[in-house]
Amino acid sequence: MSYINAEKVLPAWLVKKIRGYVGDGLLYIPPDKSSRKKWGSNSGARQIFEARNNEIRMKKSAGATILQLAEKYHLSEDTIKRILYK
Repeated sequence: MSYINAEKVLPAWLVKKIRGYVGDGLLYIPPDKSSRKKWGSNSGARQIFEARNNEIRMKKSAGATILQLAEKYHLSEDTIKRILYK
């Protein structure tokens, strides 16, 4: 994201009003929250972890122990429990 000169995109009266609040400092305007994406949606990590967690749940229902699952997936037993009981 790059800087945009406010005088080029905002009316002069609004720039003057903003200067009354900010002075000569920089003002950051964050993006709208509705346009934010969820964690992992760009990289695909969310889908990878969801598939892994479903696999863990299936193996547990097939008879695997929490300790076996923790060792297989290199996770702590508490993390396996959190996945199973969620």
